[in-house]
Amino acid sequence: MNPTKKSTLLVKGSTVAVLSRQADDYISLTDIAKHKEPDRADQVIQNWMRNRNTVEFLGIWENLNNPDFKPLEFEGFRNRAGLNSFVLTPRQWIDSTAAVGLISKSGRYGGTFAHKDIAFEFASWISVEFKLYLIREFQRLKVDESNRLQLGWNLQRTLAKINYRIHTDAIKETLIPPAITKAQTALVYAKEADVLNVALFGQTAKQWRDAHPDADGNIRDHAPLEQLVVLTNLESLNSVLIRQGLPQPERLQKLNEIAITQMRTLLSANNVQRLK
Repeated sequence: MNPTKKSTLLVKGSTVAVLSRQADDYISLTDIAKHKEPDRADQVIQNWMRNRNTVEFLGIWENLNNPDFKPLEFEGFRNRAGLNSFVLTPRQWIDSTAAVGLISKSGRYGGTFAHKDIAFEFASWISVEFKLYLIREFQRLKVDESNRLQLGWNLQRTLAKINYRIHTDAIKETLIPPAITKAQTALVYAKEADVLNVALFGQTAKQWRDAHPDADGNIRDHAPLEQLVVLTNLESLNSVLIRQGLPQPERLQKLNEIAITQMRTLLSANNVQRLK
């Protein structure tokens, strides 16, 4: 097992390590045993494992949780459990039965760890009172972890909203048409199409091509959905203004103002989501 996180519990003055991997938590039997015999923790664990009830409990747990568990080897241990000559260590149990409920770690910070189900059973053998305190502190640890995860999720959600706002603000700065200048309104464009281009994009089709010589298509081919929606509206409005006899500079001014207003409306957060 490669634990991803190590935590500690303080249980009646004793420090108990907890290893967590995904949804599985393993509690140090060595630390629990030290509460009973500080200098003989390994012997305490082995005495517990010699017990027939312990071997049966370990075997049932493995059968329920471990598809690779070796039942024949388990039967051999169960048949000998309780005899005066019977000795069983965590490493023997793991190696012989392919058990996953126990972990034997060597080294300075090693020891024997057990899945929480097994650790609580061992703690009950040590002391019923100690077991109850252990369960309470373990539950407190899980609540703290859950709260931290919830805080992290809320933080990520808040950052996502901030990033979304930054993104939409950037879109607005890029897509909302600039207010046309007096010089632009004074010009008479040869094509009515360029009246719409200047009103919405702030430039003529030729000006865009000159600025994007390697681009395929024209300025409208590269417009996002929001601009295309406004462009359709501007085409209808321009036809009405032409029938009303408005000079081209006045029409350009009005269309530009309408384009700015409509783009701001479309680029508001709710309306962008409806369009996508």
